[in-house]
Amino acid sequence: MKTLRVDLGERSYPIYIGSGLLEQDNLLGSHINRQEALVVTNDTIAPLYLERLCRQLTIKKLDTVILPDGEQFKTLETLNLIYDKLLTARHSRGTTLIALGGGVIGDMTGYAAASYQRGVNFIQVPTTLLAQVDSSVGGKTGVNHPLGKNMIGAFYQPVAVVADIQTLMTLPVREYRSGIAEVVKYGLIADPDFYGWLKQRVERINGRDEQTLTEMVERSCFNKAAIVARDERESDIRAILNLGHTFGHAIETTEQYKGLLHGEAVAVGMLMAAELSCQLGWLARRDVEELSALLETLGLPVSVPAVMTPEKFMAAMAVDKKVADGVIRLVLLESIGKAVVSADYASNELQKVLDSFCSSRK
Repeated sequence: MKTLRVDLGERSYPIYIGSGLLEQDNLLGSHINRQEALVVTNDTIAPLYLERLCRQLTIKKLDTVILPDGEQFKTLETLNLIYDKLLTARHSRGTTLIALGGGVIGDMTGYAAASYQRGVNFIQVPTTLLAQVDSSVGGKTGVNHPLGKNMIGAFYQPVAVVADIQTLMTLPVREYRSGIAEVVKYGLIADPDFYGWLKQRVERINGRDEQTLTEMVERSCFNKAAIVARDERESDIRAILNLGHTFGHAIETTEQYKGLLHGEAVAVGMLMAAELSCQLGWLARRDVEELSALLETLGLPVSVPAVMTPEKFMAAMAVDKKVADGVIRLVLLESIGKAVVSADYASNELQKVLDSFCSSRK
């Protein structure tokens, strides 16, 4: 088992990474201060891992709530199901919520924990690659609104993250590949050596080699933890973690979360950001071509969905959280391994990228 630490002073917490952690006695229990907890999961994960997790929790009061699976259920209405269970089962301020699932479960459980009785503890047990390397670390919680993704939420840190690599073996192919997009992101924004490491291990990554996955998750979490420790509430450098997300969220919102998966949309968005960076003279054309080739070999899309138009992109991007004073601030690449948040681009340069991708969409 590997153990990393997110250094946030009194709110610091460990990230455990390894194989078989769901069955490791007292790993979760050691982070439950009182003898009560609520496990939140979904109807896809529950048959696979819920019993296994509950078996190792020897506490007096243990309840579960099973939510519908899918980004389209990341809503205030679904969130209320968690509150309903907490209230009907009479959970106190000493309870601990346990998020067992992917990013949607983690985000909603975290927001429920932040707001139930003005704040209770929660533990992240991510079961998807995307959640293990990204959404479970850093304390971003919340739900979607029809007009924008993650527009309702709070910064609220877990007390621990338990990433069991074995859960990645049961992921559907698309879900697995979706998570790889966030892995590639860390190389692009902060770790060029890791980016090179990924390019050399495509076959092992696609084959879900356990040792490769363990190192991949560890290096991704290390990069994210370092950035979060420097900027917990995204007032500065943490915003670079959103590389590709402004474009990607526009795709997700337009498709009403029924088309590309989050990581797939982010993959396209990262390539669009790289293209704009190239237009600005920051990235070489070869860098953009190599990124496109890497994403394709990892099974990720590199073109926008047929439904997208430049107008739809601009409409959705206008309500992004990084918009300031009416200006869309984008995460761009000065080089491979160095990202910046910038509005230093001409509107016609952004328009050129949107026109190019939308005209060649599939």
